[in-house]
Amino acid sequence: MKGFVAIVMLSAMLQQGDPEARIVEYLRTHTTPGRPIVVSDLLNNVFKKPEEQQALQRLFNTFFKIPLTAAQLYTKTNKVPTLKQLSDQFGFNVPGEMDVILKVMEADPRIPRFFERNPRTGEITKIDVAAIKSDPRFAQAVERTIAGWEGRPEPAFSIKSFAGQPLTSAQFAGKPHLIYFWFSNCPPCLQTTPLLVKLQSQYGAKGFQFVAANADRVLELPYNDGVRAEYLKKNGANFTTGHVTTEMQQAFGGLSVYPTLFFVNSKGQIVKQFVGFHDQMTLEGAIREAMK
Repeated sequence: MKGFVAIVMLSAMLQQGDPEARIVEYLRTHTTPGRPIVVSDLLNNVFKKPEEQQALQRLFNTFFKIPLTAAQLYTKTNKVPTLKQLSDQFGFNVPGEMDVILKVMEADPRIPRFFERNPRTGEITKIDVAAIKSDPRFAQAVERTIAGWEGRPEPAFSIKSFAGQPLTSAQFAGKPHLIYFWFSNCPPCLQTTPLLVKLQSQYGAKGFQFVAANADRVLELPYNDGVRAEYLKKNGANFTTGHVTTEMQQAFGGLSVYPTLFFVNSKGQIVKQFVGFHDQMTLEGAIREAMK
């Protein structure tokens, strides 16, 4: 039944002219084991429309982040992430998209076999974190992201608020606060934001500050200011909001899993770091720890 629904959804997206759906369908039918996909060929000879090239560039950038993200999720939870969980992290909405991208990775002899997968379902059954860490394209980023952050000073950052004003780490010096990394329509973020709104109503008046750092732009997601504003309005969120930059993303360990939350005390030390969804009690405990 799920397979039938996925086919219907993909068919509808293709009929609607969804550029990412067209690319995924092309990759599905043109990926051959042992023959790497050459992105420049696709840009020059296949997908020439601006919206197609933008979607293809996003997928290309995502391609190199998947092993890192899978390794980080596995290290933090001790569970192999599902294809859906990985899709959620990258805003993949095309049915079967993550499976297709993994097949592209597996077909490329230049990419080590980081994953073992169930041949029937396509789900990942094993992650070779050691292989990811030993690959020069991923090793440094993996070490930074899976290393413990608690007790370390908060990295300095300087970004723009949603209103276009400067938003810097210096503005929060001496104040306990949360840096909440999220992107629009990220499923675990959709669960987390309402909980933070509730906690803000309780702890905001006590001096704890909430900074929502949105990664739509750095992830090259097709969301505009109107979508972000509507998301915050719908949830009743009154957070300090800003746009994540590549520099900020790298300063916080090449962050690639969303949401990620850093709870910082008045001395500028990170007291708790959470990856993925956590319940309200856990989040509240981290706020109290930061406020000590």
